[in-house]
Formats: sequence, C-alpha cells, structure tokens
Amino acid sequence: MSDFSRLFFALWPDDEIRQSVLRLSKSIGIDAGKPVPPQNLHVTLAFLGNVDAATGLLIQQRVAGIAVEPFALIFDQLNHWNKSAVLCLTCRQPAHQVMTLATTLASIAADCGIQTDKRPYQPHITLARDCAVFAAYDCEPITWRAESFCLVESCREQYRICYKLIRQWPLVKPAV
Repeated sequence: MSDFSRLFFALWPDDEIRQSVLRLSKSIGIDAGKPVPPQNLHVTLAFLGNVDAATGLLIQQRVAGIAVEPFALIFDQLNHWNKSAVLCLTCRQPAHQVMTLATTLASIAADCGIQTDKRPYQPHITLARDCAVFAAYDCEPITWRAESFCLVESCREQYRICYKLIRQWPLVKPAV
C-alpha cells in the first residue's frame, strides 16, 4: 500500500455469482446511469476511506481474529436509493452473520481511529450509479454463499475506478 489508500471491507463474488448478477442486470435493461463494471461487483461490509499504511496494517492484524461462520445472503429485491442515485440488489432478510461481521469490522475500525458510516448496515450489490428513479420490485433470488471477506483498495486508473483485493480472510465458525 502507498502512504494513503482508499479502503473498504467486502464480500467478493465468485464467477458464478458475478454471472448471475450480470444476467439479472441485463434482464432488467439498465438504460440510465453508469453500470458498475462486472469486475467491481461486491458487497461492502465497512467503508474505511483514506487510510494511512500503518493504520491499514493494524486493521489487518485486528480483523485476523474475527470468527463468523460462513453464511448465505439471498438478494431478492431491486431498489433505487434516491439520495445516492444508485440501483442495487438488496436482501429482504439478511443473514445475522453478515450483520455481525459488518458491526465487528466497524468496531475494529473505530478502535483504530476510523469512523465508518453511522447509518444502519444494509447488505447490497450496486448495479448502477447516477440512475434515474427506478421502481423497487422483487426479483429472482440470487443466493450468495459467503466463505470469506476481504480488504479492498479503490484505485483510479485511466479515468475509471477499479478495485484491488489487498487481503482475504476465511469465515470460520466461532470456537465453542
């Protein structure tokens, strides 16, 4: 990492999930806005923002001990968020493990001096940005089986945003 990196924790899709999301995006015909490039699809767990190298390493050390068992998320609703003008897939009933993981990551970030979003966490997959209003509706479910989480860097390359995986940790069942 350079002196400062724009970082976030995320669930990263496998090829099967990526293709399912792309098929859904094509079937609804996203005409307006800027579709998210397929290689950038993910579920944000905690956005950290600009983080210096020392804090980034400290956070990586702290999250290594997280124990949350693998889980499934069922993305079954298509929503438009007016304030941020994004079209996204959401879960009507998110798994409690993803809520625990997101809360734990935000807590670790706060302990390291990084403030994360204070709004209630809602797992989602952003399909397009700068979208006109789009009526929310239920869609064919996409089941995302989360076996790991990762730290990702947001980089700007030739007028576009790309995401680089920095490190990945397996989800493990907590010891009894």
